[in-house]
Amino acid sequence: MSPLVVLVGPMGVGKSTVGQLLADRLGTGYRDTDDDIVTAQGRSIAEIFVDEGEPAFRAIEKAAVARALAEHDGVLALGGGSILDADTRALLAGQRVLYLSMDVEEAVKRTGLNAARPLLAVNPRKQWRELMEARRSLYESIATAVVATDGRTPEEVTRIALDALELKEA
Repeated sequence: MSPLVVLVGPMGVGKSTVGQLLADRLGTGYRDTDDDIVTAQGRSIAEIFVDEGEPAFRAIEKAAVARALAEHDGVLALGGGSILDADTRALLAGQRVLYLSMDVEEAVKRTGLNAARPLLAVNPRKQWRELMEARRSLYESIATAVVATDGRTPEEVTRIALDALELKEA
């Protein structure tokens, strides 16, 4: 078993929204590894970062992603930093991976780049740019298709994604 589509991309890009729309259009289930982590840990991702630090969170995330890839056959959204792990990227090889991209100005509009995002707590625009410089090539290296979300509605992104992935609606 493996997911029909795996969504990756930066925080705030719309993985959850587009993932739900894709699942609805494809007549399949939707799962988000961030939701899995929050449910299993009984606390928010921000709390895990504060209480245990990023390395502990990344270990939790790595296990959650591996479990979801093995168990879920619908649309799966991964946390923005999950692709930092080489083992996770290896698991994504051969999967249908959709990379949703956006520029920093779009990120500001969508997320406000606020303190609820633990990796962006100080100088959010600069930190977002640095995160994307570190992650963009990783997203691109595992992507089957890339869809820019800037200035597009979730419905438009979903339609473009279906075409890019050559998937037919249910």
